[in-house]
Amino acid sequence: MIPTFSEAIVLYVAPLLALTAIILTLFALLAPTLLLHDRVALLTVSPSTALQSSSSNGADGPSIFMGVLGSCSRIKNDASISCTSAALSPIYDLSVLPGNAPGSLLSAPIASTAAFIAVAIVFMILFFMMFMVVSFSHKMNSKLKSTFAKPLFQRMAAWIGVFGFIIGLSSFAIIRVWFEKAVQDFNQGIAVQGKEGPKLIASLGNAFIMAWIGYGFLAVPVICCLTKINTKAAAGKGSV
Repeated sequence: MIPTFSEAIVLYVAPLLALTAIILTLFALLAPTLLLHDRVALLTVSPSTALQSSSSNGADGPSIFMGVLGSCSRIKNDASISCTSAALSPIYDLSVLPGNAPGSLLSAPIASTAAFIAVAIVFMILFFMMFMVVSFSHKMNSKLKSTFAKPLFQRMAAWIGVFGFIIGLSSFAIIRVWFEKAVQDFNQGIAVQGKEGPKLIASLGNAFIMAWIGYGFLAVPVICCLTKINTKAAAGKGSV
């Protein structure tokens, strides 16, 4: 029962988790500029009176949705959304903010961060394909099976997965620190104005949650791959 359950995890669950991790990470990278304009963002500025009073009901005003590649904005809740062009070094469109809003505190992270996330996603895709090949190599003909069953190929797959995991997770962690500081400074800049301040509030977006879940899913196939290599290595030493 246990070997069958373990085999099912490696063959079916782990590849599915790896694919889900790629999709979630792509959403976190491409949103809101290229897709899910007002649904997914790393940082959101929305209308609210929470910084002036304890209630934020009925607030209407400008909204901004920021991501790694650019931003989207609208002048009020029922207005259409406009987005900037996607770029590795984007310039956020903050023109919808009122003049007394501390918009200068909202800036994009350095361009290399987005590039590192893109590289991590490429590694994740390569790992997914190699992991699938290794997992289903027993169903291939003898020539392909002998090629993909080699320890070198499996080690390459494992290390590509590890690099994709570390690079991507580290990049999103750096971006979170960047945007968390921006949220704190922006809200503080509004709060000090009291009731005369703009009815806005900044908050971290749900794209970070998608990224954390994605890399949590990716950890499962990476660990499976590393475990398989260590198990074969231990078996080889035992047979000597």
